[in-house]
Amino acid sequence: MPMPDLLLGATAQEAGFTVVAAIATDLVAEVQERHDLWPTAAAAVGRLAIGAVLFGASLKGSERISLHIAGDGPLQSLTADGWLLDDGSLGVRAYARDPHVDLPIDSRGKFDVGGAVGTGSLQVTKSYEVGQPYLGVVPLQTGEIAEDLASYLAQSEQIPSVVALGVLANPSGVIAAGGVLAQVLPGADERAVAALEARALAMPAITKLIAEGAGAHELLHALGGDAELSAHRSLDVRFACLCTPQKVEAMLAGLGADELRKMAGSREETEAICEFCKKPYVFTSGEILALAARL
Repeated sequence: MPMPDLLLGATAQEAGFTVVAAIATDLVAEVQERHDLWPTAAAAVGRLAIGAVLFGASLKGSERISLHIAGDGPLQSLTADGWLLDDGSLGVRAYARDPHVDLPIDSRGKFDVGGAVGTGSLQVTKSYEVGQPYLGVVPLQTGEIAEDLASYLAQSEQIPSVVALGVLANPSGVIAAGGVLAQVLPGADERAVAALEARALAMPAITKLIAEGAGAHELLHALGGDAELSAHRSLDVRFACLCTPQKVEAMLAGLGADELRKMAGSREETEAICEFCKKPYVFTSGEILALAARL
């Protein structure tokens, strides 16, 4: 049986690192289904969604993390958001500008995510309960996403990190998805970094472990090795969206009163679809005219 979607965090104080691990198979499967993602697109969007899950391990209260990749490949752009839900679980949503991208398998026998993403930049935005959001932008290193997230952490936050992400899919859908993120603690020596990198290279593929029945706990120890881990966070993970009729109405208002009146005059109903969850919102011509009048 597949393991439930779950995020676990732990610290290896003596070994000098923290590690978070996530199972996100159901999350990625739902994103794939909602957006009709073709295989390479599903792998890319799935990896970014898992990245949002792993980065979401540090969220508190109403904080929110957003990962955005803008590339010159056929996917064009990818976005994934994560935030804490009222029930204490971690909500994540994601999408690609062009969901219908499928490239030939690369020379390693894996999805050519780097080719689908291309060259460009990774933007990470963290919104806090108080104060201005923090925004960091770094150039993409490979477009494979895991390496790009590790590069962001090293460049923007000066934290040596190891990131591994994986999505296993076939024509029938997503089979396994998850990832691990380890970061060196302040004051840890270079041996801690070298040991983490060595364990990451020796680890079996994330998707292989998950497909064989590994849960988040097993992924923690796959990267943590023999280090003594002290657990500090556990979060259920699921797909969620922030869209509401009020937010969609505000988006329509941004078109301006003149454009709204044209819309109302040309059709009886106007449908707006959330780009994250694909939920349709239908407004009658009368409602569109009322919105134009309020403007």
